[in-house]
Amino acid sequence: MHKNTLFTGGRILDTRKGQLIDGMSVLVRDGRIEKIAARIEKPEGTEEVALNGKVLMPGMIDCHVHVVAESLDLWSNSIAPSSLAALRSARVMQESLLRGFTTLRDLGGADHGLVRAVEEGLIDGPRLVICGKGLSTTGGHCDLRQRTDNRPGIMSDRLGSMGILVDGVDEVRRVSREMIKEGARFIKVMANGGVSSPNDPIHSIQFSKDELAAIVEEADNAGLYVSAHVYTDKSIRRVVELGVHSLEHCNLITPETAKLAAEKGCIAVPTLVAYDALALDGEELGLGEAEFAKIETVRQGGLRSLEIMRDAGLPMAFGSDLLGQLRKYHCMEFELLAKVLTPAEIIYSATIVGADLCRMSGEAGIVAEGAFADLLVIDGDPLSDISLLQHDGAHMSAIMIDGRFVKNTL
Repeated sequence: MHKNTLFTGGRILDTRKGQLIDGMSVLVRDGRIEKIAARIEKPEGTEEVALNGKVLMPGMIDCHVHVVAESLDLWSNSIAPSSLAALRSARVMQESLLRGFTTLRDLGGADHGLVRAVEEGLIDGPRLVICGKGLSTTGGHCDLRQRTDNRPGIMSDRLGSMGILVDGVDEVRRVSREMIKEGARFIKVMANGGVSSPNDPIHSIQFSKDELAAIVEEADNAGLYVSAHVYTDKSIRRVVELGVHSLEHCNLITPETAKLAAEKGCIAVPTLVAYDALALDGEELGLGEAEFAKIETVRQGGLRSLEIMRDAGLPMAFGSDLLGQLRKYHCMEFELLAKVLTPAEIIYSATIVGADLCRMSGEAGIVAEGAFADLLVIDGDPLSDISLLQHDGAHMSAIMIDGRFVKNTL
């Protein structure tokens, strides 16, 4: 049940302009922000919350997560009963919410059942934007089978499986339509080699041009877009030219390709923390020499890619892509981004750009009349100190989603 809340005496963070606004009150009614004004008479039955100078900002958006990847052992996730995977996913989602992420964009695995579970209040988690299963070629980034393993498929019927293997134009059309029918808000494709997959080096190009064009057409026919897992400049340019909208990772992008992507209206989602986390814990987790070599290749290009994309005017959304035990490093992404970007730029990526990519512009990522009442109360000014958004929500006095407090120590 929605409760009405009146916030007074705080400072509103304007995420578009990157500045604080003093002296405004915010009225929340029925899960939305109803009014923002210098003075608001408290309606009957409304709880007044005095902020005492604290900062009120919108909940953040992580645009690259895998909530079903409760373990870094991806095969273990895939073979888990779907009922168990759902309960594990609920824990992953709740952790993210308590770090201040009120919307998550899942890049492979989560299904419409998890979306419904949040909407019906069965899971205390963020809003969830899904693509269904990530589309992968045989031997591609989602193919977890070792070279000598000839078992058909990769358990794609299980919730814990993040991908599905598809080959050929007819098959990619059919599976794209299936994902859309099952509630996908965009289509995800694995168009390049990966770090965590056993058979595909980083430089490998995946899917034919005809296959990718068919996937883009099917998404466009449904009013949706395609997101692509890409690292190398060759792969990035290829998918941009074929109409892909969302570019995941992009560690090895060049200025020329970044400029083309910006001109085409693309959005990039760098995920630097994923590689630093693997470098930190990879040996303990049993990663081998080949995996470490791939990790180091993309790590070295990560910070430089931020400069390239910013200078090209290519919008960047916040992403983490942390699997299993590495979730503990979630908020370290802020620290890495701060080596290149300003706090205002980082917050813009985790709010305004994220909302655009989730097709929630004007509703999420902003404190504005009519927007979702997804709000954070910060003990300090994150525009001056971005580390206030780190430390697992320790500097957040309150976290609200849909007009409901999930944390309130005010």
